[in-house]
Amino acid sequence: MNIRFLETFVWLAKLENFRLTAEKLHTTQAAVSSRIASLEEAFDVRLFDRNTRSATLTPAGRRMLAYAERIVRLDGEMRRDIDAASDAGLIRIGVIESIVHSWFPALMAQLRERYPRLDVEITSDTTLHLIRLLSTDGVDLILQTDPVPGPDFTNLPLCEFPVRWAASPRLGLGGRPLDVARLAEFPIISFSRHSGPHATIERLFAAVERPASINCITSVAAMIRLVADGFGVAALPPAIIGRELHEGALELLDVAPEFPALPLVATYRSQGLPVAARIAELASEVARATAAAASVAKPAPSAASGAAARPSGKATRAHAKKKAPATPERTAQAAPRATPARPAAKRRPRRS
Repeated sequence: MNIRFLETFVWLAKLENFRLTAEKLHTTQAAVSSRIASLEEAFDVRLFDRNTRSATLTPAGRRMLAYAERIVRLDGEMRRDIDAASDAGLIRIGVIESIVHSWFPALMAQLRERYPRLDVEITSDTTLHLIRLLSTDGVDLILQTDPVPGPDFTNLPLCEFPVRWAASPRLGLGGRPLDVARLAEFPIISFSRHSGPHATIERLFAAVERPASINCITSVAAMIRLVADGFGVAALPPAIIGRELHEGALELLDVAPEFPALPLVATYRSQGLPVAARIAELASEVARATAAAASVAKPAPSAASGAAARPSGKATRAHAKKKAPATPERTAQAAPRATPARPAAKRRPRRS
């Protein structure tokens, strides 16, 4: 008996629709119909009542469903158990830097536990370059922001990463409602020019017809450093600036309209390494848990309460320097801090 046929039977019983079942299993309606026909021939019984709109189980089909679900579940458990013990070799993963700075370490910990014999090679780059690498067999799996079209690739949505405007408290922007026209008085620090967030920034400022200095930076660590030093404002996922928010080096701003969430996608070749699909599923679990936690982040406190609760800029930076040891991804922090290019006391007047 073909387990794939039983899996198709289970999904058709749940969805009661050939088209939806075909989409779920990434196959055609004809293939779904053929698999069901094979099962009905093997058991010499009609499993579904069919019409133009739906497929509903017959009494015999309902009796068979309980057994089929158990067989499919046991088959999955058996394969996962055997795969975890036998997977060895190399998996090449491409990942954007925003993920590296948020939930990727948690994913690596899960990989080490589930696949102890698997070697992992990591490439961190922009979404555009990662898609090129996947297309040329340079990596096996990419974690990024844009689905890759075509039958040769499988895209698994991971989560939507909340994104918020952030700035140094020294700019005095926290604790009150703002609009993007107000942000245009400061340099805008953006992800790379071909990224989704950069395109969103350009649309936001074009809508209010306000000129903005938009500075594109490919390094997330450099973006965070520049914003914390007061050189401008940036739209960042709160999940990657948790330490800076906790230490008071950055604050979230209350800006309308809200910055749209950043969709994250895992993409792998449909006929590639089987372990790539399982790692993509694992990445989805980790990403959704992290995004759910990050979504509770609040705007900066009011100016009065913020002044009472937050130490002065110098004291905050000294405290951060003492408590936060250097890490490889932020070696740039070892350099001395520069004076902000545009202090809060001297803001550029608005242009008509």
